[in-house]
Amino acid sequence: MSTGTDTTVAALAPPVDEAPVVRKTAPAPAPATPVPAAPRAAAGGRLGRLLRAAGLRSAAILALLALWETAPRLGLVDATFLPPVSEVAEAWWELLADGQLGEHTGASLIRSFGGFAIAVVLAVPFGLLIGWYRPVAALLGPLLEVFRNTAALALLPVFVLLLGIGEISKVSIVVYACVWPILLNTISAVGNADPTLVKLARSMDLSTPRLFQKVILPASVPAIFTGIRLAGAVSILVLVAAEMIGAKAGLGYLINASQYNFAIPQMYAGIVTISAIGVAFNQLLVTIERRLSLWRVPA
Repeated sequence: MSTGTDTTVAALAPPVDEAPVVRKTAPAPAPATPVPAAPRAAAGGRLGRLLRAAGLRSAAILALLALWETAPRLGLVDATFLPPVSEVAEAWWELLADGQLGEHTGASLIRSFGGFAIAVVLAVPFGLLIGWYRPVAALLGPLLEVFRNTAALALLPVFVLLLGIGEISKVSIVVYACVWPILLNTISAVGNADPTLVKLARSMDLSTPRLFQKVILPASVPAIFTGIRLAGAVSILVLVAAEMIGAKAGLGYLINASQYNFAIPQMYAGIVTISAIGVAFNQLLVTIERRLSLWRVPA
């Protein structure tokens, strides 16, 4: 009895060696990682700060342009002698279109930047040498003070008499005017170098060229570039005055000729061009100074 029952149960039961069928399901996709809100907020904050800074810097310029445009039109000033800025912009565009502005600007830039470059090449090495050797500085100090306090434009007739009214006299007067701020700032920078650093460098048996390269020049860069930036502004101002005497091209000549011909908008167009060149040149020098001063730790 039990044997038959066991046989029946065994027959109904599934075979032992058959493995159950396992159905594989595809893995569920991983949830997308959300972009953190903090970086986006930081980027938006930086953009907002940049826009606010740009707006703050341009606010005064925009206010000046608005005043310049409205004052002549409202009769606050005589529009004959101070035309609206829109008329000046129109005259500037006409000068640019007929090639006069490019010709005069090119002539002025060659003279100004040429004299400025010569002044930098001459003044920086001489300033380093005079500032390093104290007896030389004591000997030449009074002479440098005399020439520094002699205005370059006061010597313009002398340059014209000695060198003529050609290009040499104009470039020479620019060189003379630019040398003194660079030279005197370089001498002061070398003399004010940290004596502790100098003594430490000497204790390491550094040669004089290496001392200049590693200690004196890096410490002197800010003061030297202060003189270079002053010289950059002087190079343009002195040149414009020099071009008003005996020149046939240049922004100074353009301004002077426009005044004589009573072309007042063209005169202001030349003045605005000079201002734009001065601002751009100063910004270029500031950028170069920052690149050469990357070692400095901001306060």
